Amino acid sequence: SDKESTKALLGFAITATIVSVILILQTLVMWKRISLTIQLFRIASKILGSVPLLMLQPLWTFIILAFFWMYWVTVLLSLGTAGKAYVTADNQVEYWPLSGIRYMWWYHLIGLIWTSEFLLACQQMTIAGAVVCCYFNRDKKHPPSNPILTAISKLFNYHLGTVAKGSFIITLVRIPRIVLLYIHDCLKGKEGACARCLVNCCMCCLWCLEKCLRYLNQNAYTATAINGTDFCTSARDAFAMIVNNALNVAAVNCFGDFLLLLGKVFVMCFTVFGGLVVFNYHRDLNIWVIPLLIVCFFAYLVAHCFLSLFEMVVDILLMCYAIDLTTNDGSAEKPYFMDKQLMEFMGKSQWKAERNRSDKVENNGDATELQPIGENRV
Repeated sequence: SDKESTKALLGFAITATIVSVILILQTLVMWKRISLTIQLFRIASKILGSVPLLMLQPLWTFIILAFFWMYWVTVLLSLGTAGKAYVTADNQVEYWPLSGIRYMWWYHLIGLIWTSEFLLACQQMTIAGAVVCCYFNRDKKHPPSNPILTAISKLFNYHLGTVAKGSFIITLVRIPRIVLLYIHDCLKGKEGACARCLVNCCMCCLWCLEKCLRYLNQNAYTATAINGTDFCTSARDAFAMIVNNALNVAAVNCFGDFLLLLGKVFVMCFTVFGGLVVFNYHRDLNIWVIPLLIVCFFAYLVAHCFLSLFEMVVDILLMCYAIDLTTNDGSAEKPYFMDKQLMEFMGKSQWKAERNRSDKVENNGDATELQPIGENRV
């Protein structure tokens, strides 16, 4: 038994050592890109500090979604009771549905998915517009006033069709998943192992496709907020930018997600520790586990909501940074929009050209017109 435990610990130690060495080598190889992630985190913190109302966007979206879901349930109950009522032999009232009501349920379900995705897309477009407004601001010492209202105004005036298209694409992917789930439940216990494996593989592929499309949509909304192009053009440009900056995207997503995961774990641990301290003063409580689990769950939920917003801001900043490098060259005619610390980090600043810029170029926010993204590599 001791020998088996020793072998198990030795195997675990060897595996942990190999993984640690791989992570260290990967960190050394991608150190510059990881440093870029840290710089984007710094800029995201600065933007959220200057526009703190951005942190409340998930709350407003949740409230709107809650009202919509209540309305949806009310309509669903109306559809469920639409028809001729009759009393069964057990003295229970049942409704014989009218012709076409069954199809209305599917229509109502599609409306639920599309409208929910549309509201979430509006939130993403609003956040993207506010972050873009802050990033592409010449005067870094004086952030723009009311960037959220500006983003909402542009959304309702110009970009509702864009978010409608993006949310409709997600709906088209989610509907087959729901149909497959319905078929899987109907055939539960009847299908063979091969059919069950096939259905699960299809659902997994659709889930992966949905995740990829969500990420592409988010970057397409950012490109729309920057260039003002339609959804298809923005999606094409965003895809080209992601491909051309694949290593930066991978570094930001992997290293950034790891840091955000640590943040969520820290919030959970700190909350549980606080709960233990509080419960320590109430010795009459015999069961601590269930309240602590509930507190831990809600702590993770809150941390996930706000840190997911931070992650979204970082992804938007990465797209802004890539477009800034593609569109501008740091000269007096096309100066960068990024701040000086990021320019120093990238080594792409031209300080003489920046110091010799005319007041017209310095004070004119439209000095560089951002056009649709080219295909050249950053």
